[in-house]
Amino acid sequence: MVSPAPPQMRPTRLLPAAAPGAVEEAARLLSGGGLVAFPTETVYGLGADAANPQAVAALYAAKGRPAFNPLIAHTKDAASARRLGSFNRAANILAERFWPGPLTLVVPYAGGDGVCELARAGLDTVALRVPAHGDAAALIAAFGGAVVAPSANRSGHVSPTTAAHVMDDLSGRIDAVVDGGPTPVGVESTILDVTGEVPVLLRPGGLAREEIEAALGHPIARPVATDDARPLAPGRLASHYAPRAALRLDATHVAPGEALLTFAGMAPDGTPNAGSVLDLSPSGDLTEAAARLYGALRALDASGASAIAVVPLPRTGLGEAISDRLARAAAPRPSPAPSGSEIPA
Repeated sequence: MVSPAPPQMRPTRLLPAAAPGAVEEAARLLSGGGLVAFPTETVYGLGADAANPQAVAALYAAKGRPAFNPLIAHTKDAASARRLGSFNRAANILAERFWPGPLTLVVPYAGGDGVCELARAGLDTVALRVPAHGDAAALIAAFGGAVVAPSANRSGHVSPTTAAHVMDDLSGRIDAVVDGGPTPVGVESTILDVTGEVPVLLRPGGLAREEIEAALGHPIARPVATDDARPLAPGRLASHYAPRAALRLDATHVAPGEALLTFAGMAPDGTPNAGSVLDLSPSGDLTEAAARLYGALRALDASGASAIAVVPLPRTGLGEAISDRLARAAAPRPSPAPSGSEIPA
């Protein structure tokens, strides 16, 4: 397996999506082995040619991402995805119902060189998604192949929902950012393992469990325990999506100097103590809360607070995905890699 090289510093171009030739230029960069961030309906993704192990290694290095963590391959349509993976009945039902959209399906890899071994982390499965965002669809179609695209941020940091967030994290490490404005969903795609008879939810996300179960006509399995040593799908590391400030979940009070992340106007005891306060959705709308989550975490982190108190949030619908991301952001951080480690800094 290829080990990621240290990231090479390079000028990062900002390409407004609506500018003439911007999408074509981004596709040209991908074809040449470059790294291009672009908006999807969930978050901004960092794109590389899925078939090119050198490009994928450069992507891992730019993100500082462990090379054992597999990537999602994005395709222009379901027909292209089916050429890369073997779809059972459940996978076909879900692809027809929810693609394009914020759903990733993990299926057996069909073979060939469409998604290189490094991108699959050596697994015999592949994670596939057809994004709905117009700029993402246009870029993938112009490129002509599958594009792996994890979130366009340094590994473990808060995911980006604007081009400015991408530039904050990756400027100088990637070739270009396609600026298509804020992303509408704001949390990553839902990931389902559909290699067996009963689909297993690997990661809650932008498509609610209830909608999936309604389409299938039966429940899906609960999330399995995370194996940080070798995750079976992207986004499964226990500590992930983390701001620098520590998160304190289900907070019923605010300590002096803490920042406060609240919802639906909740004002726990000590709210006047908060150095900074942001409400994910004053009206209690979980869709709005999901879209604002990462931006709010970044803003509160930038306030300089050493800790962020987070009020209790609903855990139904998109609330499940929001709670999952907050739990990962609050998880203990892994120790820094020792000198000489294959995991880039």
